[in-house]
Amino acid sequence: MGQLEDMHMFVRIVEAGSITQAASQLNLAKSAVSKRLGDLEKRLGTKLINRTTRTSSLSEAGNQYYQRVKLLLGEVDSLNGEITQKNQVLSGVLKLAVPLSFGISHLTPAIEFFMRLHPELNIEMDFSDGKVDIIGGGYDLAFRIGTLPDSSLKARKITPIRHTICASPDYLERCGSPILPQDLSSHKVLKYGHWPLAGIALSDTKGKQHLVNVDDYFTANNGDAIIQIAVAGHGIVILPTFISWDALTKGDLVPILEDYSLPTMHAYAVYPSTSYLPGKVRSLIDFLTHRFGDTPYWDK
Repeated sequence: MGQLEDMHMFVRIVEAGSITQAASQLNLAKSAVSKRLGDLEKRLGTKLINRTTRTSSLSEAGNQYYQRVKLLLGEVDSLNGEITQKNQVLSGVLKLAVPLSFGISHLTPAIEFFMRLHPELNIEMDFSDGKVDIIGGGYDLAFRIGTLPDSSLKARKITPIRHTICASPDYLERCGSPILPQDLSSHKVLKYGHWPLAGIALSDTKGKQHLVNVDDYFTANNGDAIIQIAVAGHGIVILPTFISWDALTKGDLVPILEDYSLPTMHAYAVYPSTSYLPGKVRSLIDFLTHRFGDTPYWDK
């Protein structure tokens, strides 16, 4: 290993939280990672990480070194990216954490095309609607939808996520179609995920908000499941358009209350807060941002 590789390894140890976790992510023996860290400390003449049998923590010198190394690696990566951008060959493993419905329906076809462009790149996709530990899990990139909490992670917007209120023609024929937001309170409402259906805030064309309290008749944390229930005529559902678009296109669901809207969310690419962003990660983010755009195909 050269000095840059040692710097990469040191950053991985810090961000993974331990030598053991870093060794697992790097697919190296723990003893090898520990030895390289010891050699780096010996070369620098200072202790970077205080280690005991149970805990480890950055020393003052280690914290200073970590901050400077992140900047340096970022500059190196930017320089390499500028030089090789036109003829860049992406290789290695790219480990992704993706939400279930959005990941299967939209990210998978996009990433399949990305793989055709970069056949030497190996992709690992972990499908889960739960919040994953990006650093602890060794993920290069995760995708999240909604409002992001403050954290040490960085994020880039990939595409807007809009919502539609809809129901099956059969349900509307039997129960009538709501004309005003408050009409929802007398209908069966299907709840998707953790959407706060108690106190829905709908905005009209003039920007005025209308708060509506409804009781959820059915709840599911999976978009494909709730689409089936909605298409079968069991109630009204508020869904992201990336889930409902196909059923709307086929006429299995019909939009209602089209003069009212919910706040627009976004799909984000989330990655560890470091100036060093590998070219394969940056390339995938750029590719998806361009592919989906401000008006993704499911909204057209």
